[in-house]
Amino acid sequence: MKVPLRIALFAALLSATHGEPINEAIQHRMDEFIAQKEIAGSVTLVADPDKILHLATNGMADTESFRPMARDTLFWIASMTKPITATAVMMMAEEGKLSVDDPVSKYLPEFKELKSSSGKPVEITIKQCLTHSSGLADLQPNEQRGVKTLEEVIKLVPKKPLLFDPGTKWQYCQSGINTVARIVEVVSGKNFADFLQERLFTPLGMKDTCFYPDKDQLGRCASSYERTTEGTLRKVVIPYLPTDPATGEKSFPRANGGLFSTATDYAKFAQMILRGGELDGKRYLKTETVKQMTSVQSGDLTTGFTPGNGWGLGWCVVRQPQGVSEALSSGSFGHGGLFGTQAWIDPVKKRAYILLVQRSNFTNSDNSDVRRAFQKEGAK
Repeated sequence: MKVPLRIALFAALLSATHGEPINEAIQHRMDEFIAQKEIAGSVTLVADPDKILHLATNGMADTESFRPMARDTLFWIASMTKPITATAVMMMAEEGKLSVDDPVSKYLPEFKELKSSSGKPVEITIKQCLTHSSGLADLQPNEQRGVKTLEEVIKLVPKKPLLFDPGTKWQYCQSGINTVARIVEVVSGKNFADFLQERLFTPLGMKDTCFYPDKDQLGRCASSYERTTEGTLRKVVIPYLPTDPATGEKSFPRANGGLFSTATDYAKFAQMILRGGELDGKRYLKTETVKQMTSVQSGDLTTGFTPGNGWGLGWCVVRQPQGVSEALSSGSFGHGGLFGTQAWIDPVKKRAYILLVQRSNFTNSDNSDVRRAFQKEGAK
């Protein structure tokens, strides 16, 4: 469907109406990807510790209704949730309520029955869950259907044999991240969604970051698209997006990848981490805790999702920049999401890069040409 010229012009000019600085090279590259039907639209943001250096909207949040991308467009950020979950864990560690070296069974008794693939009793640690080296098996969608709480879903995890001995291999694992979120609930006495709201989202001013978008937020969500073999974009369903928030039906807070957010919201979280755990005079984590969380904790294990990486506590860490990460410095850290969203922090250049798109079938969303082009131009 051809977009009317007046709508296209409005979408292209929308970002300029807010007075934010715009990197024209980033704008140009995003427009190219939109024209090539790689994405329907994007919101891109580059920040330093104190201010936004670039913020722009390109293309459409929904092509059928000709709704342009906007600064407050919400995206399903998927696994960009994981660094936020890790931050919650480290908050509890700083308060002395847990140690990342503790066995999971210390807080979750059901894990005392955990078995290796050969049937032997085994222990896993919080750190192994955060570095994807626990060996835990992931639950299938049908196994989680109808589950309303983290407590319920985590009781299912230790019933499945480990895939490998803890600490011997890296394998991306959703169960491990949800497990540590349940531990946060146990030691804090709060529902995980409430914990994040009270300890991070409200104080940081992240007003649109949530597991359960309300009616207004649903109306601002970007639609997701897949690229067809014919080179067109076709709308697809976004996982975990409620169709009727008025019913009150909610799944468990998916600490592994259930959050929705905006570019400006996530930038506040990224700036806090870039500043060593502090923003606007409020300290959320100690600087040494941020360094621990965002440095390689996975040892010599070969990790994903692109070459040259190691793994911190809930964060991917760039050991040797190459390929898609070539514009980042060694020691940069971040996380991508299934539908192409990306957030990376370069502690050497002192920059945070946030790319929000909703494309469902990138071959590897961490290795997309869209990410490469955005970070290359944003690093200049």
